[in-house]
Amino acid sequence: MSKQKECEVLRKTSVGGEALIEGIMMRGPKGSAVACRLPSGEIETEFLEYKPISTKTKFFKIPIVRGFVNFIDSMLLGYKALMLSAQKQGIEDDDINEEELSKFDKWLLDHFGDKVMSVVSTVGMVFGLLLAFLLFFWMPTFLFQAISVGTAKGFGWLFQNFGLLFGKGEVIKAILAASALAPFKALFEGVLRMLIFILYIVIISRMKDIQRVFQYHGAEHKTIFCYEKGLPLTVENVKNQVRFHPRCGTSFIFMILIVSIIFSTILSYIMPEVIVQTRMLWIAIKILLLPLMMGIGYELIKYAGKHDNVFVRIVSAPGLWMQRLTTKEPSEDAIIEIGIASLQAVITDNPEDDSI
Repeated sequence: MSKQKECEVLRKTSVGGEALIEGIMMRGPKGSAVACRLPSGEIETEFLEYKPISTKTKFFKIPIVRGFVNFIDSMLLGYKALMLSAQKQGIEDDDINEEELSKFDKWLLDHFGDKVMSVVSTVGMVFGLLLAFLLFFWMPTFLFQAISVGTAKGFGWLFQNFGLLFGKGEVIKAILAASALAPFKALFEGVLRMLIFILYIVIISRMKDIQRVFQYHGAEHKTIFCYEKGLPLTVENVKNQVRFHPRCGTSFIFMILIVSIIFSTILSYIMPEVIVQTRMLWIAIKILLLPLMMGIGYELIKYAGKHDNVFVRIVSAPGLWMQRLTTKEPSEDAIIEIGIASLQAVITDNPEDDSI
């Protein structure tokens, strides 16, 4: 086999990462490491002390179950890495001009001192989760409820005025709500969630700081691809790689959205009355099923990372398309150097140790 042909054979690995503030966090067989570009221009690499939840019991490693557990691990580890990258950029309380602070800011400093950044970040994360709940669970259900009731009333009024139905239209309302509109609920909510997610990404991608983070995201993917192809980790080799990777978190989110549509569609035929008429119960059911949907989405992403066939290309297509928004080409070699430094810190000399 020629050298060129060998480079085209992907090395299947479990290496993954996350873009940070002027840095990249990589996870590999040696652990998790953060490489950041300091304000002085130097690259500093530091390992993160974190014991994954998935290592506490064998149950957490069972297929489907491991998907939700690994998601929690990724959230906690990512938050820790983000705080570390912020500290390395000098985003600390010592740099704050107290004369420019509001009363609320001063109260936070007085009560939490040097932990104020962590407190603010935690509150922001909680607020973000609440906002995500409202946008992804409550809003689609509320809008569908309003449309279904409005449509039912409209048909009831039409039937009444044309003498086709005597009474107040409650019979036709119930039939339409429970039978005719229920199958469309899953599709309506799923499409709306996707549109909300895409709109959110489009809006934040306009921010200058986020565009910089997206460049690091692109460098992370390109560096992993370079390693998976068995090429030396040089700036030039990394530059030549694509920035769209099937095991990206963006693809994972899109996979969950697709799986949720399938689950919701099945439920709409099993319990149409509950889905259409009992809004809070329907939301509760979706929340309870979320770990299962995450687990299935995780297994599909994991499968996509190990295989290349028609099925994989189909299920990976939406997530890879979305990465055109969440990743950018690195504008300078310095960004790629961070990707290389973070990856070199977590891989071993034996590629077999990094296999999935």
